[in-house]
Amino acid sequence: MSYLQEMFGLQDKVAVVIGGGGVLAGAMADGLAKAGANIAILDLNEENAQKKAAGIAALGVKSMAVQVNAASQGDLGRGLESVLKTLGRVDILINAPGINSSTPFFDITEEEWSRIIDVNLKSMFLSCQLFGKQMIAQGEGGSIINISSASSGPPLSKVFTYSVSKAGVNNITQFLAKEWAPHRVRVNALAPGFFPAEQNRKILTPERVASIMAHTPMGRFGEAEELAGAVVWLASARAASFVTGAIIRVDGGFTAMTI
Repeated sequence: MSYLQEMFGLQDKVAVVIGGGGVLAGAMADGLAKAGANIAILDLNEENAQKKAAGIAALGVKSMAVQVNAASQGDLGRGLESVLKTLGRVDILINAPGINSSTPFFDITEEEWSRIIDVNLKSMFLSCQLFGKQMIAQGEGGSIINISSASSGPPLSKVFTYSVSKAGVNNITQFLAKEWAPHRVRVNALAPGFFPAEQNRKILTPERVASIMAHTPMGRFGEAEELAGAVVWLASARAASFVTGAIIRVDGGFTAMTI
C-alpha cells in the first residue's frame, strides 16, 4: 500500500451523502468513491440519486440510492435503515442539501424563511442526530462533514436567510465537534465559495457575477471537482485524525477579501 493510499484511502468505509444527487455533493461523492468508499446517495430527487449511484458503481465500489426528504426525521430514519441493511454501517456523513433565495429582506415571507431553514439547517440537525448516534453506537469513530458556505460569515446581504442558515450550520458543527470528540466522531464543515449550481443560477445576474469576481482573488468560480480533495481529507480517519470543529473554506480567497 502506498503512502497516499494509507493516508487517504477509504477502502471498506461507508459514506452517506445527503443531497448527493446534486452537482456539488455529487462531485464529493465521486471523490469519496475514487478513494475507495462505498456510497449511499440520499436525495429528494430519486432520478438524480439513482443516476449518481449508477455512475459511482462503475468506479468499482458499492453504491445505492434512497429517495428522502432531508427535512423529515421519518424519511431520514428510513434512509438510515436502508443503508444499514444494504451496506452494514455508516463511517462518513456528508450533509449537503441546500436551497437559496435572493428575496430582499422586507419581502421575505414566513413560508420562504421556513423552507430555507428547514432544508439548510433543520435537515442537518436531524441527520446528525440519527447518523451521529449510529456512529457512536458502532464504537469506531467517524467523520461528519456539514456543507456550510462562504456567506456564513461575514454574511452576504443578497441571500439573507441562506446566510443565517449557514451560520447555524457552523454552530452545529462546532457544538457537536466538542460533544462527540470523546467518541472519535469528528465533525467539520466545508464552506464553499461561489460554485455555479442549480440553487444559485437564478441569482447570478451579470451584475452579481461582476461583484463576486471583484471580491474573488482567483478571479473565477470554483469547479465542483475542486471540493473533492477537501472532502476526502476530512473523511480520512488517518489524514485528518486531529481535525474537528474546523470550518474549511474553499472559496478562491473570497472570504479573505470580505473580512
